[in-house]
Amino acid sequence: MSNFPTDIYTEPSNLDVDTLRNLGPLRAMAGIWTGARGLDVKPKAEGPKKQAYTERYELQPIDPQTNGPQLFYGLRYHQHVVKPEQVKTYHDQVGYWLWEPATGTVIQTLTIPRAQAVMAVGHAAPDATSFELVAIAGSPTNGIVSTAFLEHAFRTVEFRIKVTVNADGTWSYDEDTVMMIKGREEPFHHTDRDTLTKVEEPTPNPLARAARVLAPSRE
Repeated sequence: MSNFPTDIYTEPSNLDVDTLRNLGPLRAMAGIWTGARGLDVKPKAEGPKKQAYTERYELQPIDPQTNGPQLFYGLRYHQHVVKPEQVKTYHDQVGYWLWEPATGTVIQTLTIPRAQAVMAVGHAAPDATSFELVAIAGSPTNGIVSTAFLEHAFRTVEFRIKVTVNADGTWSYDEDTVMMIKGREEPFHHTDRDTLTKVEEPTPNPLARAARVLAPSRE
C-alpha cells in the first residue's frame, strides 16, 4: 500500500516555477527533435511488415501540476510521423511526459486519432539516462483504453517504451505494443524505434517566463 499523506488537499509549498530545472530524467528530452531512420514493424494479413519513417517530435515544458500534495513537472508533446518522401500523416500522437520528484515516477500519457489512449508508468533516478515505462490492459493506474473494434480485432494487452539518452545529445526510443489479433493465437509485437536529433531548444513554461519578466533588473 502506498504511503499517501493524511492531508489530501494542501498543495506543496516547495513548488518551483521553472519546469526545465525540475524535469529529472526528462530534461534531456525537452525541445524539438527530428528523426530520419525510424522503423515500424506492423501487422498485415500476410504477416509482419517493416516500414521506414521520418518524424518530428516536439516536447515543451508545462507549468508545475498538482493533485493536492502530489507534484508533477512535465513536457507536453506532439509526435508527427510520415513515410519517407510522403506528405500524408502515417502516425500522429499527443500527450504528456511527467516526472514526480517525490517518488521517482515517470509517466507517459498518449492519445492517437484512431481512438486509443494509454498511460505508461515507470521509475527512474533523477539523473538516469535510460528508463522503461509499461502500460497493461485492465490496470486502473497504468492502463490502455481502445474502441470496441480495436478490442475485437487488434486488442492491445501491453505497451512498453524504453528511452535512452545518448552521449552525443540525441535520444532514442524503443516501443513494443503487444497485440492479440483476431484469428491468431500468439501475441504480435508491433514495434517502433528511432533516434532523435535536436533542431530547436525548448520554450520555457509560462510561469517561468513570467517570473523572468517580473524579476528586478540587476543593472
